[in-house]
Amino acid sequence: MSRREEERRRSVFTRRALVLGGMQFAALGLLGARLHHLQVREGPRYATLSDENRLSVRLLAPPRGRILDREGRVVAGNDLNWRAVLTAEQAVDVQATLETFSRIIPLSDAERSRIERDIRRRRRFVPVLVREFLTWEEMAAIELNAPDLPGISVDVGSARVFPEAEHLAHIVGYVAPPAEGETENDPLLMLPGIRVGRAGIERHHDRVLRGRAGTVQLEVNVVGRVIREMNRQEGVPGADVQISVDAEFQRMVRAKCEIGTSAVVLDARNGEVLAMATQPSFDPNIFSSGVSAEQWREWTRSRATPLINKVTNGLYAPGSTFKMVVALAAFEARVATHGETVFCPGHMDLGDTRFHCHNRHGHGWVDARAAIKVSCDVYFYEMARRVGMDRIAAMARRFGLGVPLEIELPGTRAGLVPTRAWRQARGHAWNLGDTLVHGIGQGFYQITPLALATMTARIATGRAVQPHLTRAIGGQPVQGTRAEDWPSLGIPERDLRLVRDAMWAVVNEQGGTARASRLPAGLGQMAGKTGTTQVRRISREQRERGFNAATLPREFRPHALFVAYAPHDSPRFAIAVVVEHGLSGSAAAAPLARDILADAIRHFGGQRLAEAAR
Repeated sequence: MSRREEERRRSVFTRRALVLGGMQFAALGLLGARLHHLQVREGPRYATLSDENRLSVRLLAPPRGRILDREGRVVAGNDLNWRAVLTAEQAVDVQATLETFSRIIPLSDAERSRIERDIRRRRRFVPVLVREFLTWEEMAAIELNAPDLPGISVDVGSARVFPEAEHLAHIVGYVAPPAEGETENDPLLMLPGIRVGRAGIERHHDRVLRGRAGTVQLEVNVVGRVIREMNRQEGVPGADVQISVDAEFQRMVRAKCEIGTSAVVLDARNGEVLAMATQPSFDPNIFSSGVSAEQWREWTRSRATPLINKVTNGLYAPGSTFKMVVALAAFEARVATHGETVFCPGHMDLGDTRFHCHNRHGHGWVDARAAIKVSCDVYFYEMARRVGMDRIAAMARRFGLGVPLEIELPGTRAGLVPTRAWRQARGHAWNLGDTLVHGIGQGFYQITPLALATMTARIATGRAVQPHLTRAIGGQPVQGTRAEDWPSLGIPERDLRLVRDAMWAVVNEQGGTARASRLPAGLGQMAGKTGTTQVRRISREQRERGFNAATLPREFRPHALFVAYAPHDSPRFAIAVVVEHGLSGSAAAAPLARDILADAIRHFGGQRLAEAAR
């Protein structure tokens, strides 16, 4: 090979080497730049992503806040909940394990289906709930048979407990697992064993009672199996909620109430509910562990409706307990004066229709005070005729009837006070006869016992008090616990004094319809009003034959009502009592209200207040 050829080939090699070296240098430069970008600039981000793959952060359910009565007694708290869980990957044969478990602790078909569904939906190393609320005997049986139960272990959680059981069930409410749709927007509700409020205070204050979830940081492998716990931050427990009800007084009230009776006692000064009793009731603890189909059928088929709080959801015509509202409406409209009298012959005729007074012989000449005292129907027929239904309805709403009340019990019914427009909107004309009937609290009215107690508290104080149950949240008092928190009704004090004096006469003067139900000596005096409402129309023929409602089947007998406040000179307590099919307000409801108010005065120290008033 010639020298020239050799130099040419060497030159070509050198250029190729330079090009190759340049390419290698460029590639190394790009690799170095990329490494610098990944490790220096993006290093923190990828370190975080790496940790997220290596570390799993899971939520911890916080303890649910307690519900306390006015004296600080726990009426809804938490207790340990021992439960059996199954980890599928630790079981040699899941079906065989479940069969063995079922022989020790029987599982229903529904439970088996739920367990199998959960196993299919979750990874095999994730525990699945088999049975909760285990007894000591059941836990001992599981531990004793542990070798035959591979994959089964006992875990501990918390369960809601209600120490007062049925005594406060309609007030406190109950908890249950969240519905499927509720878990979408709140990760806390996805946790096993979590419960949410379904009724009563538990539902109204559910967000406050839930608290904030804690977190646990776990190191996991590539498939997500837990290797070890790295860090734990406990959740913030839910806030305690204190209610105005006194649990001890509540038990006293319920002990006096028979089936079909509802009673509510308010602090007349500020609207706090001191007791709210409905018979029958139910045990809210059953909901925590799951209501059986048999139990649910028993509740829903019962004619006594134990699941319904009749104080807030029972609807009744108010009867004669409504007459104070009619009198105040007449005074405000200036169609009647305090001393004006109306003659009662025992009935009022309107065209060819006769409207009867409960006293078939009549009351003679009566003014407003006497008409309330003896519950004269004819006087109030005449007042309703003069003032008209719309003015009566407007006055009723000012006293809390037929309007929503601000009580913390979801589902509370507003009731109904009809008007001419309401009747006409349903395709019927309102006539004068309708007005007369509604003047004595009969007709289309639908009023709850709670609304009647609110009306009574407003009569006693002249303020627009609202019934409420919450005293404090997290130890901080809520608004509405002072009398001055509520505005004046704007009713002239002179008119209110007459009505209060008439209610006092109902109980304490000779001839009053509740004269036999005076408070015991030393407890002061109460003022009240009886009411008896028909549930079935009485025909003229029945009246002429000397009709006796006691001869009717129980479901057709009139309801008995009574409203009252005490002490008369310094009102502190307001009460409403309804005895379904109790025949007579004076015979059935008034004595019960007297006994409850006597207990209230003794229990809350009102005896000194009553003695001072005298």
